Amino acid sequence: MDFTLRAANVDDCKDIMRMVAALAKHDSMSDHMVLTQKDLEQDGFSKNPFFHVVIAEVPENQKSTNGDTKIGYALYFYAYNSCSGRSVYMEDLYVMPEFRGHGIGKALMSKVTQLGMAAGCNQLNFAVKDTNKSAMDFYVSVGCFDVTENQGYHCMRCEGEAMAHLAQP
Repeated sequence: MDFTLRAANVDDCKDIMRMVAALAKHDSMSDHMVLTQKDLEQDGFSKNPFFHVVIAEVPENQKSTNGDTKIGYALYFYAYNSCSGRSVYMEDLYVMPEFRGHGIGKALMSKVTQLGMAAGCNQLNFAVKDTNKSAMDFYVSVGCFDVTENQGYHCMRCEGEAMAHLAQP
């Protein structure tokens, strides 16, 4: 299978949004989706972007059954770890189901890792749903480990009213 990877641009936001929605559906998180295409355009392609995206694309003659040539993405951003310094956080890694098993996911993850290392990062961090056994197996197969299991950390979140309350002095 022929595919290329490239940095996303604002014109890709419609396809990124399509794949974000597909990932949310796959993870049974569709009811939590509040992100819009406009959010992606503003937050990822402004003067100071909050995130970056690598797109996987196939030639027109290999397009999906729905006619898509943009068939995968990795969304990432840079962070800082107070123990080890610079890190890259991969928020999403997604390949359309009909294109899985061809090395596209690994190539996307590898590209994010390369970009992180070029920026001086020494860690790639990400979360995976505990129900996504095939993804967890894949991540372990490429050398990743479960921080929760090995170091006892849990991913915590504050949002909505609790976040508004916490923001009060």
